[in-house]
Amino acid sequence: MVRYSLYASLEAKPGKEAELEAFLKQGAELARKEPTTVAWYALKEDDGRYSIFDTFNDEAGREAHLNGEIAKALMAKADALLAKPPQIHKIDILASK
Repeated sequence: MVRYSLYASLEAKPGKEAELEAFLKQGAELARKEPTTVAWYALKEDDGRYSIFDTFNDEAGREAHLNGEIAKALMAKADALLAKPPQIHKIDILASK
Protein backbone atom coordinates (compact mmCIF):
# COMPACT_ATOMS: atom_id res chain seq x y z
CA MET A 1 0.00 0.00 0.00
CA VAL A 2 1.24 3.47 -0.79
CA ARG A 3 1.71 5.44 2.40
CA TYR A 4 2.90 8.88 1.32
CA SER A 5 1.31 11.62 -0.74
CA LEU A 6 1.38 15.28 -1.63
CA TYR A 7 -1.54 17.64 -2.10
CA ALA A 8 -0.87 20.99 -3.74
CA SER A 9 -3.53 23.72 -3.94
CA LEU A 10 -3.20 26.09 -6.89
CA GLU A 11 -5.14 29.26 -7.72
CA ALA A 12 -4.83 30.57 -11.25
CA LYS A 13 -4.42 34.27 -11.93
CA PRO A 14 -7.56 35.62 -13.61
CA GLY A 15 -7.36 34.85 -17.32
CA LYS A 16 -4.57 32.26 -16.86
CA GLU A 17 -6.81 29.23 -16.28
CA ALA A 18 -6.28 27.74 -19.74
CA GLU A 19 -2.50 28.15 -19.48
CA LEU A 20 -2.46 26.52 -16.05
CA GLU A 21 -4.58 23.62 -17.34
CA ALA A 22 -2.18 23.11 -20.25
CA PHE A 23 0.77 23.21 -17.86
CA LEU A 24 -0.87 20.60 -15.62
CA LYS A 25 -1.52 18.31 -18.59
CA GLN A 26 2.20 18.53 -19.46
CA GLY A 27 2.95 17.68 -15.83
CA ALA A 28 1.31 14.29 -16.32
CA GLU A 29 3.89 13.49 -18.99
CA LEU A 30 6.72 14.39 -16.63
CA ALA A 31 5.16 12.33 -13.83
CA ARG A 32 5.09 9.25 -16.06
CA LYS A 33 8.89 9.46 -16.22
CA GLU A 34 9.30 9.45 -12.43
CA PRO A 35 9.82 5.86 -11.28
CA THR A 36 9.02 6.64 -7.64
CA THR A 37 5.71 8.43 -8.33
CA VAL A 38 2.98 5.79 -8.04
CA ALA A 39 0.02 7.99 -9.07
CA TRP A 40 -0.26 11.64 -10.13
CA TYR A 41 -3.52 13.55 -10.57
CA ALA A 42 -4.16 17.12 -11.72
CA LEU A 43 -7.60 18.29 -10.62
CA LYS A 44 -9.84 21.19 -11.65
CA GLU A 45 -11.88 22.34 -8.69
CA ASP A 46 -13.86 25.57 -9.21
CA ASP A 47 -13.43 29.30 -9.78
CA GLY A 48 -9.85 29.06 -11.03
CA ARG A 49 -8.79 26.62 -8.33
CA TYR A 50 -6.80 23.53 -9.18
CA SER A 51 -4.85 20.92 -7.27
CA ILE A 52 -2.33 18.15 -7.68
CA PHE A 53 -2.49 14.91 -5.71
CA ASP A 54 0.23 12.31 -6.02
CA THR A 55 1.31 9.19 -4.16
CA PHE A 56 4.58 7.45 -3.30
CA ASN A 57 5.69 4.22 -1.68
CA ASP A 58 8.19 5.90 0.60
CA GLU A 59 9.48 9.24 1.84
CA ALA A 60 12.47 9.07 -0.50
CA GLY A 61 10.13 8.97 -3.50
CA ARG A 62 8.12 11.90 -2.18
CA GLU A 63 11.27 13.94 -1.62
CA ALA A 64 12.60 13.03 -5.08
CA HIS A 65 9.35 14.35 -6.57
CA LEU A 66 9.51 17.57 -4.54
CA ASN A 67 13.00 18.14 -5.94
CA GLY A 68 12.17 16.93 -9.45
CA GLU A 69 11.28 18.43 -12.81
CA ILE A 70 7.58 19.05 -12.14
CA ALA A 71 8.26 21.05 -8.99
CA LYS A 72 11.00 23.04 -10.73
CA ALA A 73 8.72 23.80 -13.68
CA LEU A 74 5.85 24.81 -11.39
CA MET A 75 8.00 27.19 -9.38
CA ALA A 76 9.44 28.69 -12.59
CA LYS A 77 5.90 29.46 -13.85
CA ALA A 78 4.29 30.30 -10.51
CA ASP A 79 4.55 34.09 -10.80
CA ALA A 80 3.06 34.10 -14.31
CA LEU A 81 0.23 31.61 -13.72
CA LEU A 82 -0.69 31.65 -10.03
CA ALA A 83 -2.50 34.26 -7.96
CA LYS A 84 -0.53 33.14 -4.89
CA PRO A 85 2.21 30.64 -4.13
CA PRO A 86 1.15 26.99 -4.26
CA GLN A 87 0.22 25.45 -0.93
CA ILE A 88 1.93 22.06 -0.71
CA HIS A 89 0.92 19.58 1.98
CA LYS A 90 2.72 16.36 2.86
CA ILE A 91 0.04 13.80 3.67
CA ASP A 92 0.39 10.30 5.10
CA ILE A 93 -2.19 7.82 3.80
CA LEU A 94 -3.83 5.84 6.59
CA ALA A 95 -6.04 3.53 4.52
CA SER A 96 -6.95 2.91 0.90
CA LYS A 97 -8.97 0.59 -1.28
